[in-house]
Parts: sequence; C-alpha cells; structure tokens
Amino acid sequence: MKSEDLKNMSTEQLLKQQKTTRFVIGLFIGALVSSLAINIYNTGFSSKLITPLALLPLVFVIRNSLKQIQQELATRPKQEPGE
Repeated sequence: MKSEDLKNMSTEQLLKQQKTTRFVIGLFIGALVSSLAINIYNTGFSSKLITPLALLPLVFVIRNSLKQIQQELATRPKQEPGE
C-alpha cells in the first residue's frame, strides 16, 4: 500500500485496515501450514510441496503492508476514546 494512501486515511480506517490485515496474515499462514501438512501426509515429500512454499513470500509482503500501517499510526497523536 502506498504511504500517500495511508496518510489520507483516517485513524479509524487505519485501525480497521490493521485489524483486517492481521486477520488475513493469520488465515493465510494457517492455510499454508495446513496445505503443507496435508500434502506431506497424503503424498510424502513430492513436487506438490512447491505450491505452499512458493506462496510463502506473500506472507512477508502482507506483513510489510502491516508494518507500514503501524508506522503511520505511530506518527499520529493518540486519541482517547470518546474524544
């Protein structure tokens, strides 16, 4: 995500985006691990293991997006609930 886009988003939108991104990372890691485990259990070590391993870098791409959101939130002043 571009840093310019993040600067234009409200704090509430960023917090929602952060929560969604964390959920997606967890879901994606769970899917990759389960796919890897099922492939190993069903076929042993075979060429089918390439797919979950090839998708692993996407976790790092999504994580970098989460870090950008967290950095943008850190630059903003803290707001108390109800203000």
